[in-house]
Amino acid sequence: MKKISGLVLLSTLIAAPIAYAAPVGTLSVHILNQQTGVPSKDVDVTLEKQQPSGWVMLATQKTDNDGRIKSLYPEKEDMQPGVYRVTFKTGEYFKAEKLSSFFPEIPVLFTVTKTNEKLHVPLLLSQYGYSTYKGS
Repeated sequence: MKKISGLVLLSTLIAAPIAYAAPVGTLSVHILNQQTGVPSKDVDVTLEKQQPSGWVMLATQKTDNDGRIKSLYPEKEDMQPGVYRVTFKTGEYFKAEKLSSFFPEIPVLFTVTKTNEKLHVPLLLSQYGYSTYKGS
C-alpha cells in the first residue's frame, strides 16, 4: 500500500474485473494491394456472426490510410466463440481506383474458439486474386 497525503491507496489490493467487453483490438484487419504494394484505404469491411437463423451484422467500418481497422469487433460486448464472417467490399475500392476486378467482395469465414481471442485477418489483394490467413 502507498500513502499519499495521509490517504492509503488500496488499488493494488483490489482485483479488476477480467472482461466485461471485448478488448480494443480483439479483431483487426489489414488490406495490402499486392499489385501496388500500397495499403488499401477506404475499403468497407463488415463483420457478421453465424446464428441458427442466419448471419447477424455486428459491425461495419472503413480501412484507414494504412489499410487497417485496428478494432472491428464492437467493444461493448464479449466476442464469443462461433463462426464469423468478415467481408471486404473490394469492388467499390477498385472502382474508385479506376480498375476492374473479378471480385466485388471477398468474404472470409473463420472460427473463434475462445472468448475475446485476439485475432487478425489480413488480406493480400489484387484485381484477380487474393490470399488471407490467420494473422497475429
